Amino acid sequence: MGNTSSMLTQYDIEEVQQHCKHAFTQQEIVSLYQRFCQLDRNNCGFIPSDEFLSIPEFAVNPLSQSLLRMLDGFNFKEFIAFLSAFSPRSTLQHKIEFIFKVYDTDCNGKVSFDDMLTVLRDLTGQYMSEHQRKEVLAQVLEEAGYTKDSFLVLSDFMKILGNSDLKMEAEVPVD
Repeated sequence: MGNTSSMLTQYDIEEVQQHCKHAFTQQEIVSLYQRFCQLDRNNCGFIPSDEFLSIPEFAVNPLSQSLLRMLDGFNFKEFIAFLSAFSPRSTLQHKIEFIFKVYDTDCNGKVSFDDMLTVLRDLTGQYMSEHQRKEVLAQVLEEAGYTKDSFLVLSDFMKILGNSDLKMEAEVPVD
């Protein structure tokens, strides 16, 4: 699996499937491997994070910079693990853990008001003023029982989002 010119064996597919907690079928993994090989322009078994900006759907995502911050490029297994949060077969807990990592902009295991503001800034761009963002965020935190000075940890995200019908899905084309 290290060299992208090689084909996936059944063992490789099953290993990757276990690594991503069966978020993808074997056929989807083969399809994703083909896409990974297309993105691996240097044929080295690794995709630098900035190469993801060459994917149109990723480049236009307002959170693309936050997502890139989460990774420093990756091999095929890491590629699958990253995408697994968007699988309809992924657990709610896995999706919430992924969202937490997006919001934890300084990777310290806690989400501060400033972390949330950074993500909100990415999402709203020029459509909201900084003052409006701060007001909205303070109001949302207050309604959830937190203050601007609160630090949210993963268990807080689980509590807030755990009973939601959270949908984070991307279509995986299977040839």
